[in-house]
Amino acid sequence: MSPRHAFGPAPRERDAVITGLGLTTALGGDVASTWQALLDGACGVECVDFGEPDGPAQTYLAARAAVDPRTVLSSAKAAHCDRSAQFALVAAREAVRDAGFADPSSLAADGSRVAVIVGVGLGGLTSILEQNHRLQTRGAGRVSPRTIPVMLPNHPAAEVGLMVGAKAGVHAPVSACASGAEAVVQALGMIRDGRADLVVAGGTEAALHPLALAGFARLQALSLRLDDPKGASRPFDADRDGFVMGEGAGMLVVESAAHAAARGARVHGRLTGAGITNDSHHVAQPAPGGTGCAAAVDAALSDAGLLPEQVRHVNAHATSTPLGDLGEAQALHRVFAEALADVTVSATKAALGHTLGAAGAIEAVLTVLAVRERTAPPACSLERVDPDIALNVVGRIPAPLPSGALAAVSTSMGFGGHNVALAFAGAS
Repeated sequence: MSPRHAFGPAPRERDAVITGLGLTTALGGDVASTWQALLDGACGVECVDFGEPDGPAQTYLAARAAVDPRTVLSSAKAAHCDRSAQFALVAAREAVRDAGFADPSSLAADGSRVAVIVGVGLGGLTSILEQNHRLQTRGAGRVSPRTIPVMLPNHPAAEVGLMVGAKAGVHAPVSACASGAEAVVQALGMIRDGRADLVVAGGTEAALHPLALAGFARLQALSLRLDDPKGASRPFDADRDGFVMGEGAGMLVVESAAHAAARGARVHGRLTGAGITNDSHHVAQPAPGGTGCAAAVDAALSDAGLLPEQVRHVNAHATSTPLGDLGEAQALHRVFAEALADVTVSATKAALGHTLGAAGAIEAVLTVLAVRERTAPPACSLERVDPDIALNVVGRIPAPLPSGALAAVSTSMGFGGHNVALAFAGAS
């Protein structure tokens, strides 16, 4: 383990900084609108009727994107992409422009030092099912010639890679609901190893389809509060009863400190450490006591050179499921112990829904913003923290974060036992 300094290892040429942020969510089509709506206590959850073209409609709770990506992209580009790739392109374009590149294709002269990593959970599910419906009802000759490219898990990453001309590598981690966070971990590795100077990394998901919704419902994972959409997703609440599916994308431009300094880039924050573990316990349930998640957070803190008492904010995975939230809370107690009394915890899926493969990336963006703005975003639906949770969860009003050096952690967990933790610090 590296020596511990004030907030992460001493600056090095290959330290990773965040120079660009991009979002499209149920609260807004960009970073500014999403962040402001989140602070204002808005909620993107609503009741939506879903149904197959020839079947009955079923009402589910869902957090649909506030801005249809087809209204942002060119009609030609949108027509060639699955909705998950559309979201990825919208968020990536914002992140790249935020990083100071007016034209996404101008990141580098030849792209040899530029990489893209975009995680997905279910990926091109809607396109697969739409084309299968065509096959069954109209015959093989009416299946789109774009079916294979858009159904592959690397489709969003490939489209973003083409947009920015990435030649150092284009990757697509698939680790369920931890995919977006794992993309950021891989970006950190590429920067530290010197394999890239700049990485566009994040996650995307567009799985609001009757099959996915019915499947999660059969797992008894979804909230049943159809009579109270805005209060349905209740992470860490004593009366939580399941999550609400959402859609969208989050992207970050992760850059070496030396490369960012050389071009005079604005820095939003630093990506100081990461940890990845697996429970190896159950395909859909966390390890008892949150041991796997705790190990990931421990690894991220060690990697960042942080002591638990130096962390003041956690953006939790917090899906609003009874077992998942409890396991994560137990993990945080295990890691932070008495220092947890000084940690402010945000549970932003209350407003955004659970965006599956995009969640870790969206929450990474929100964690960077929380550190930069020294404000922990609220859980818009929280009424009473579960006594067994015993965390300082931000209620319906944003909470200020302390002055001075500031460090934060974002956690992600996924079916299959995946655990990812990311550690962030201020720009300086």
